[in-house]
Amino acid sequence: MNDPVDHLSSADAAAVEALAAAATTTDGVSPFGEDFLLRLRGGDAVHWLIRDADALIGYAQLAPDGSSELAVTPEYRRSGHGRALLDGVLERRPDARVWSHGDLAAARELGRARGMQVIRELLVLGRPLGQDDSTAPTLPDGYRARPFVVGQDEDTLLAINAAAFAHHPEQGRLDRDGLRARMEQAWFDPSGLIFIEDEGGKPVAFHWTKVEDDASGTGEVYVVGVHPDAQGRGLGGPLTALGLAHLAGRGLRDVILYVEGDNTPALATYARAGFTRRAVHVMYALGD
Repeated sequence: MNDPVDHLSSADAAAVEALAAAATTTDGVSPFGEDFLLRLRGGDAVHWLIRDADALIGYAQLAPDGSSELAVTPEYRRSGHGRALLDGVLERRPDARVWSHGDLAAARELGRARGMQVIRELLVLGRPLGQDDSTAPTLPDGYRARPFVVGQDEDTLLAINAAAFAHHPEQGRLDRDGLRARMEQAWFDPSGLIFIEDEGGKPVAFHWTKVEDDASGTGEVYVVGVHPDAQGRGLGGPLTALGLAHLAGRGLRDVILYVEGDNTPALATYARAGFTRRAVHVMYALGD
């Protein structure tokens, strides 16, 4: 295994993306989350690479906050490469928290062998989209919806997001650079980022949808944020329905979302909207 590096060449970034694609085909779930994939081509992170001759067969990334993800090319698994990557991460940062997307059996085995415990669950919920979802909901009196305006609303979005997710380990840290990186992605659609404004015209909540591939028929409830000052006013349900109406209007047949396993209010809102559990991602850390 190579010594860790602070940045990847374009060729290495492309090789990691190819490794991720191969793992996704085999496992049915990507080994890397969005933030980790964005940091392949820029951003603060530490990277480990394992090669067989010139081929990349294993990769791990350690983010500044101590979160980590790793993957091994399917045909090179069960050969100690995953353990080597994990040991490299933990040697660098013993308090690292390591994601296992899909809670795969091999990851559970590796975690247990290293004495790690599950400390967090991120649930994937989903449901079909039907004709009824195409109808925009009625908002509480005094509120109206409008789409995001590029070049005007960036600071507003970041302010609501920071307040709504002040205690969230990832989402609450979204900054200008992170927002810009997402707006530069092919999937970004300002019409699918919907604000709710109060009677004074001040945005107080947003529903950001995401569609990576229209041909898949699946969209995503990417982020739903309500400013704390506007919580408890009956906006959660209509805000969710606004995004679903947008996705249904694009002809999509299914929708998914990610939610923390211990977020009881959000789970209740999504249950009322017909969402059920599809998958789970877990985070491991060394036990005491």
